[in-house]
Amino acid sequence: MEKKDNIPMWVFLAFSSINTKKGALILIWSCVVFTVYCFPFSLYFTEQAWVKQVFLIDDWSWLPMMIPIVIWYYLSLRWMDKNQAWES
Repeated sequence: MEKKDNIPMWVFLAFSSINTKKGALILIWSCVVFTVYCFPFSLYFTEQAWVKQVFLIDDWSWLPMMIPIVIWYYLSLRWMDKNQAWES
């Protein structure tokens, strides 16, 4: 994306290498999936061995970081849609 005068810096930084709304939606949904994956399921499902093999994260360190990132991307997408800032 090319930086225009009307685009705030926080929106530009979120989507600086993404030119389409479809690309932004793919980014947001992949972050949502990764955020769900960051929940430490292995701490709560100790009786199932497959849970520890699939969900490798066993602490809370990633989840508090991923939630604001998803919110930031969502608010940036909302700003881009509201101001018709997507390139044609």
